[in-house]
Amino acid sequence: MYRRKISRQLNKGESLHALRRDLHYAQQGAMVRPHLQDQTEQSWCLTILTNAVITWTTEYYAMGIKELRAQGREVPDELLSFIAPGHRENINFFGFIEVDIEGETAKLDDGWRPLRPTLVNEAGTTFLLNP
Repeated sequence: MYRRKISRQLNKGESLHALRRDLHYAQQGAMVRPHLQDQTEQSWCLTILTNAVITWTTEYYAMGIKELRAQGREVPDELLSFIAPGHRENINFFGFIEVDIEGETAKLDDGWRPLRPTLVNEAGTTFLLNP
């Protein structure tokens, strides 16, 4: 059991490192600045960006859990220790995104985007209805 706990924490750490690598990919994962001060600034920018992604993800996880509990679904607190906010499947690392700002702003609910509805099958697998 102790090994599983350690392994779970290591996996969370690895997902965080993978997120940082993906965020840093624009420079091919290398420090390209010649001076130490510039390299330090580049590292701090990566840290701020990583923290922003994790904060955003954590907030939406909390909203999702709150919504599930409001629907009467049981979400044990012990299960939440398995969640790692370092996932990156919802991030577009490449290309450009065109956003209809007024249209998206109209969808906000108290400053938050609405959660996407999901469907859970008999096996307990969750599927997004509007990916």
